Amino acid sequence: MSSTEIRHPDIEIYIKNRSLEQILQWLRDRADSVESHNSVSGTHSLTAIFSGQRIPVMIHEKAVGKAWISVWFRSDSTPWVRDLDCAQEVAEAMGTQVRCIVSGWQDGDDPDEWWKIEGTEVEKITWHTD
Repeated sequence: MSSTEIRHPDIEIYIKNRSLEQILQWLRDRADSVESHNSVSGTHSLTAIFSGQRIPVMIHEKAVGKAWISVWFRSDSTPWVRDLDCAQEVAEAMGTQVRCIVSGWQDGDDPDEWWKIEGTEVEKITWHTD
């Protein structure tokens, strides 16, 4: 990690055209363990444990349209420094397009500026999610 890469306060990625079960399987394979807490209307609350760190995770189905599922790791103690690091890992592991915000949500950032990751391609795009 270079000195310019500041650890993001949380990690949120958007995974295209993968089922909830496929995402949960990736998470179970990646984490030391995963505990499911509750599921309400397509929103799933879990805890993933990575190297002894308990990380709250929210998965929201159909977060943007029907194709995208949001996975939000609600901690700065994840295995990834930036959203992009996680997105690249998931894109490779799941063989699908993954998107994430360009920055760690600081004042003045463009909320429509995103990374689009597909295979080994990483491209900065404008994505209007509302």
